Amino acid sequence: MATSSGLLRSLGTGTLGIAVLVALWWLAALTVLADARVPTPDGVLRTAIDDGWGFYSLHFAMTLQEAGVGFAYGTLAGLVVASLVLLVPFAEPVLMQVAVISYCIPLVAIAPVLFIVIGNPDEGQRSGTATALAALSVFFTTVVGTVLGLRSADRASLDVVRVYGGGRVRQLRTVQLVAALPSVLAALRIGAPAAFLGAILGEYVGGVQHGVALILKIAQQNVDVEQAWAVGIGCALLAGGFYLLFGLLGRVLTPWSQGVAS
Repeated sequence: MATSSGLLRSLGTGTLGIAVLVALWWLAALTVLADARVPTPDGVLRTAIDDGWGFYSLHFAMTLQEAGVGFAYGTLAGLVVASLVLLVPFAEPVLMQVAVISYCIPLVAIAPVLFIVIGNPDEGQRSGTATALAALSVFFTTVVGTVLGLRSADRASLDVVRVYGGGRVRQLRTVQLVAALPSVLAALRIGAPAAFLGAILGEYVGGVQHGVALILKIAQQNVDVEQAWAVGIGCALLAGGFYLLFGLLGRVLTPWSQGVAS
């Protein structure tokens, strides 16, 4: 009950915050930013309605597919690397350096390289560059979150598994993965919006027939401010939805991490 009331309170606070931001946006667009080509919320809404659901769903669906596949690849790779860090301790320096390097490389710098290597997607197919950047965006956070979670496992529980003849693999499977679940979900909560952004950046390189980046480039070329804002708000809502989804999963799957008895 306490968890439900806390969740409703958080949703109410978030809704109120969004309403205040929209009101401030509307007021600023009509006053101090009237000459800065900042559209009003009703103008953006009218443009979105005029473009139609079919238009946005076509392009957003492709970007979501790229982000989803990349998110799955990046998460799987991060979990494997984090598990190897625990199972093969002497390989930790190399594995963690690879993870750090992947995080330090600017996506806008590596995107053209990936595009040259992967090439143009076929008609109606997802962009390999966008998928790769989505995977790269979630890889580092998954590795760090999983490693920290695995190392937070209760030492007494690990000793019990060892006393009963279990090795590192059994400790990992029965104790450490359970202990790491809250940290993994927290990392994925950050990684999911990042994967969506990575997919959009990958589409910007070119070679796509559908996608969010394509709409943004067309809106930029046509100086269609309302459409650009509509797409941007749609991206923000989706990214926020992913963040909220993994937050809810964390509450449901790991109630002990929220201070609730399991």
